[in-house]
Amino acid sequence: MAFLLRVELPDVPGSLGVLATALGGAGADIEAIEIVEHRSDGKALDDVLLELPPTTMPDALITACHAIEGVRVHWISRYNQGANLSMDLEAVETFTGEPERAIEHLVNVIPPTFRTDWAIALRRTDGAASIMFASPTAPELVPDAEAWLAIRSTRVLDGVDAWDSTLLAGCPAKDRNGRTFVVVVGRHGGPAFLASELARLGHMTTLAASVQT
Repeated sequence: MAFLLRVELPDVPGSLGVLATALGGAGADIEAIEIVEHRSDGKALDDVLLELPPTTMPDALITACHAIEGVRVHWISRYNQGANLSMDLEAVETFTGEPERAIEHLVNVIPPTFRTDWAIALRRTDGAASIMFASPTAPELVPDAEAWLAIRSTRVLDGVDAWDSTLLAGCPAKDRNGRTFVVVVGRHGGPAFLASELARLGHMTTLAASVQT
């Protein structure tokens, strides 16, 4: 199972190595480490994405961390399998940096973050589907857009035989002004969208919608 651990530790050379050794000794397999913050008090905050075998409890990680001088666990929680911590955090920083362009940035960061070929944001304007923003290789407005606008949850879009080998997924959202829109992504030839990917797409789209000004 995948977990995300946020830990405070001394901001000095060697601290990460000591932490990694302790986590490994507790049974964790570290997948990624993201530096969240360098603080003025000589401490750093790091996010650690790791895998635990079913026989190891998360409490064992907390105990291992607290055994190191100057280390404190802020929180630990389950994290979707298959998620890419670094790419997710970089993507969020991109569209939260310019709230007025959050949805535009969201559409542009989805392809590299989720390894899709394209992404497009649609809304209804004057009773018809219209394109808000689209990544460079996204298709032009197509008849399927009307059906896409009708979805009510993040899901794989089926019934799209005309797309041949392109797999589609969509996510509806509402911005701070109450305007609804749908983000659709396409992946040529697979692989199939995982439930964890759909959950990440939903969370990221919702966040972009919540900061859009």
